[in-house]
Amino acid sequence: MKIVEMIVDETNEEGGVFAISLVNQPAIESDFVALSKEHEIKFEKVSEEKRLLVGPALIPNKTVFRKGEGEDVEDYYIYFSKDTIRQASQLFLKRGKQGESTLEHAMKADGVTVVESWIVEDTEKDKSALYEMSMPEGTWMTVVKVDNDEVWQDVKDGDYKGFSIEGYFVDKTERTAQEEEVTEYDRVKAIRELIEKSGL
Repeated sequence: MKIVEMIVDETNEEGGVFAISLVNQPAIESDFVALSKEHEIKFEKVSEEKRLLVGPALIPNKTVFRKGEGEDVEDYYIYFSKDTIRQASQLFLKRGKQGESTLEHAMKADGVTVVESWIVEDTEKDKSALYEMSMPEGTWMTVVKVDNDEVWQDVKDGDYKGFSIEGYFVDKTERTAQEEEVTEYDRVKAIRELIEKSGL
């Protein structure tokens, strides 16, 4: 089955991740940790639930199944490199998308906000280890604050188990082919201009 590397489309102002969705079955097959009062007592004394969810938004080089659309398109897998994940995580923050959350990619989730974001640099010393999560280097970790009572109840009921990104990415092989076409066009154009100037 075809495996495709996805990259950020730098020509598209919306390229990259524009929302984080709470889902029941995350495509990256890794659940977040719902930090309720029970979990928090392990780290600090608190009197109220913080309503925080900690988990990976993207894991480098992890293949994700995609159903081919249309009769002529076969099923395939996609993956993201460390560099693409870092770029996407930075663009997400630079563009102020922290409050753009959805539920099952279907509806906007008010009161659900990304409040922390980081890239795993050291698997043993990373903050994710505090939550007993073993994530590979280059993973984009996020902490989401849930102020929405209904959504938080759904999380506690197990209706949502992980994060899933929403964004615009392109197939690296297609982008490379397009760039090669442009490069070849520019090369031929330069040769023609040179011939015209020389009067040959």
